[in-house]
Amino acid sequence: MVEKNSETEDSARWVLACELRRLREASGRSLAQLAEETNYDRTYLHRLETGERLSKLPVMEALDRVYGTGELLVRLWRLARLDAFKDRYRAFMRYEAKATIIHKYSLIVPGLLQTEAFARLALSLGPTPISPDELDENVAARLGRQDLLRRSPSPSVRFILDESVLRRPVLDAEVWHAQLTRIADVAEAPAIAIQVLPFSAGVQRLSGSPLALLWMADDSAVAYLEGNGSGELIEDPEEVQRYRLSYDHLRDAALTPRNSLSLIRQLVEESRP
Repeated sequence: MVEKNSETEDSARWVLACELRRLREASGRSLAQLAEETNYDRTYLHRLETGERLSKLPVMEALDRVYGTGELLVRLWRLARLDAFKDRYRAFMRYEAKATIIHKYSLIVPGLLQTEAFARLALSLGPTPISPDELDENVAARLGRQDLLRRSPSPSVRFILDESVLRRPVLDAEVWHAQLTRIADVAEAPAIAIQVLPFSAGVQRLSGSPLALLWMADDSAVAYLEGNGSGELIEDPEEVQRYRLSYDHLRDAALTPRNSLSLIRQLVEESRP
């Protein structure tokens, strides 16, 4: 249980847990009644109210409907899920959530494109053992980020994926096939472009360094460099511009979105279990 103390009492996660319990009690429902209405397990709902678990977006949407609270719980959940990320990443997450343009270069399947099964497998392979509850929470937090791709109006998003991302499968063939299918499907979305940086492009600027560039509605921009167990948020305009130029070089060396989709679709067919 998340105990109330000076560090948690003002956190969005604590506020969400308290609000979930307050709304249920104010409605006169028992946990058993709420479980029946929402089709979610009673124990699971109890753990949301104590802050032990962080739900997925559909759970909050269902509870907002039950309580008639508009999008109150969804908004609180979007803030609370930041608690699942490490401090160095939270500032970037806040920028990402409100960005109007998102450009990413990745050496692994980006979290914004991962299926639930792939995310669960990837997060379980870390060097530090992870409990089932912590794994569930991390998966929920990662999938929660994908909500920004369904925003209205949607941001303009471009992914440049190193070819190795698509050529290095996980051992579960069904999980890998579903993951490649997900990438191909997303590539056909109107506001999303996916390009593959082929091996034949050789070594490029930043070709070994994951990068994210974000632009806000006021035209301000930030860059985020992710290293081995560390990350760096860059807000200086001149430095951000330098990384933008490096990203543009990668984009020019990559396959076109059309040719990239053709390659991905080919790999989808080849990966069928």
